[in-house]
Amino acid sequence: MFSPPLLLGHRGARASSVPENTLPCFELALAHGCDGFEFDVRLAACGCAVVCHGPHFHGTPITEIYDTKSVNLNTLQEVLAGFSSRAFLDIELKVPGLSSEVLLALRQHPPERGYVVSSFLPDVLLDVNSRNPSIRLGFICDDKAQFQLWQKLPVQYVIPQFSLVDQQLVEDVHRADKMLLAWTVNDRRVMQQLAAWQVDGIISDHTDLLVKTLRPPQ
Repeated sequence: MFSPPLLLGHRGARASSVPENTLPCFELALAHGCDGFEFDVRLAACGCAVVCHGPHFHGTPITEIYDTKSVNLNTLQEVLAGFSSRAFLDIELKVPGLSSEVLLALRQHPPERGYVVSSFLPDVLLDVNSRNPSIRLGFICDDKAQFQLWQKLPVQYVIPQFSLVDQQLVEDVHRADKMLLAWTVNDRRVMQQLAAWQVDGIISDHTDLLVKTLRPPQ
């Protein structure tokens, strides 16, 4: 649905002054011209899937938050409600125990522009797959030794840290009928090299630079 490579913001438009992993930051990534964005999901004490990268939100452990509205913490449901018709969504699961909430949110707000449920944690991916094999999954990795697991997991996307990517890997992933998203790419020359190798997507903090580099005005 988009011209490759997919141009995706990291936690929205992370390099901007707008707080990451928030609805305004996601809006900014799209305003810059990105196709979508990556964002992080954790499990709050109330059982909600909430959008936050680290285990704390303004000093409070996510596992101790019972009322997301009182702390102004966005939920996965809110993100999908606002963006499922407008953006490609890379939904990164940071912890186990999210499968039921994620599957419910995807049923209620089916992404119309493409999506992937991604994680560094193989067990998290296996659990989602066991509950619904049709969900599109992605394995994230920044460790060369562990990275070989991509060949054994039930994933459609391989999501390595950009330093692990070379042309041979891109060819191997495509030969396995999977897609490759590279992260986090903040250098213009690296963006151009990855595009030349025909990666399927690039995730960047610098969403404005990403778009200007790979989709300059005609």
